[in-house]
Amino acid sequence: MTGLKWTKKTTQKIADELNSIGIHVSPKTVARLLKQMRFSLRVNQKKLESGNKNPPDPRIRDQQFQYIRQLRDRYALEGNPTISVDTKKKELIGNFKNPGRTWEQVATEVKDHDFRSDADGIAVPYGIYDTERNAGAVFLGTTSDTPAFAVDCIEKWWALYGCKQYPQARQLLILADSGGSNSPRSRVWKYGLHQKLCKEHDLTVTVCHYPPGASKWNPIEHRLFSEISKNWSGKPLDTFETALKYIRTTRSSAGLNVKARLITKRYTKGEKVANPEMKQLPLRQHPSLPDWNYTLAPPKM
Repeated sequence: MTGLKWTKKTTQKIADELNSIGIHVSPKTVARLLKQMRFSLRVNQKKLESGNKNPPDPRIRDQQFQYIRQLRDRYALEGNPTISVDTKKKELIGNFKNPGRTWEQVATEVKDHDFRSDADGIAVPYGIYDTERNAGAVFLGTTSDTPAFAVDCIEKWWALYGCKQYPQARQLLILADSGGSNSPRSRVWKYGLHQKLCKEHDLTVTVCHYPPGASKWNPIEHRLFSEISKNWSGKPLDTFETALKYIRTTRSSAGLNVKARLITKRYTKGEKVANPEMKQLPLRQHPSLPDWNYTLAPPKM
């Protein structure tokens, strides 16, 4: 025993090496013995959050999942909206290969390399998924994925769709990941929500973040983004209008309906909010896991 924990060798090569030292065995027997020892061909699994040296305790993760479930049930019972938000993977706009296959008589020819310099632009899709209505809205940015961009997308969703679908609602629940443009550590994100939603639309906004490494449980991932990926699978996103068309025509067997708009405003990274402005922010952290759960209130009249 050498302590070997993994190998890329085929069962035939393993059998050949064993036979060379006098252990006569067939490749099928090698495969059976490996299976008995719980060895199998495995691939890397993306389960560790980048930069997170101290992942949360599983019990804390479960506590947050239960808390989100309770809030979602309460908001649904009261007739207030719950939205799940996130930024989908950025897409190069141009005649580039898009993974997937389609039924065609002739294959579509695309560029042999996906160089950013050959692209006509880059699409930054920020999605908002209404969990109760099974409806999505995607705002296609053309510059950077920043907290200001995320806040603008949510504000546009409310102004265009949310306020009409929930005319009596004065509270909004937002479900988000723990990283990216809607990170709980971002001052610009929290300050922007207050300025654009609480102040301008008189909304009380509650935000719940999924624990680090748990983004796949965010409803938008499997209810909206996965359906969009399937809809444009195998087709080049040669223009922004093509990308918008595929988003708008995304449907699911559960009755999903999706809106899409292009956002050409330029966003720059590195925006900051000063300490005095943050201290005046009417932000109330919840008793349960306060770093992930908080409420922003509108200004008092």
